[in-house]
Amino acid sequence: MDREFLIDLFADFGPVTIRKMFSGYGISADGINFALALRAGLFFRADEVTIPDFEAEGSKPFQYSTRAKTVLVKSYWELPARLFDDSEELAQWARAALAAAQRAKVKKRPKGKKAVAKKKVEKKPPAKKQAAKKAVRRVGKATRPP
Repeated sequence: MDREFLIDLFADFGPVTIRKMFSGYGISADGINFALALRAGLFFRADEVTIPDFEAEGSKPFQYSTRAKTVLVKSYWELPARLFDDSEELAQWARAALAAAQRAKVKKRPKGKKAVAKKKVEKKPPAKKQAAKKAVRRVGKATRPP
């Protein structure tokens, strides 16, 4: 799928941003990625609300193979082939995919909180090690020449 084809495909949905990603494109609206166009097909973001619709159409989740295993990505499901010929229904599915992506974004913790939490908790060395360091410092001061 090329960029122009994707722009035409999403015309009834509204404006989308199409960016190079992996071996294809990431498709987003309002700054939220909701679809992937890859060699294997077009995949829409899905969650517990929308997965039953994909299953009813016989669609499968996105998967890829590494050297060691096959990875199943259950958050992206293949768009049913019949929707490529029905731009109005495709737009409905795209809206549902965008809504799923928005719900997923709300569930995620902000990236900054984790880093701040780690900074607040400073680890102090155990008391025995601190006492040993103080003793070494005292001995070192006593043996220095004036």
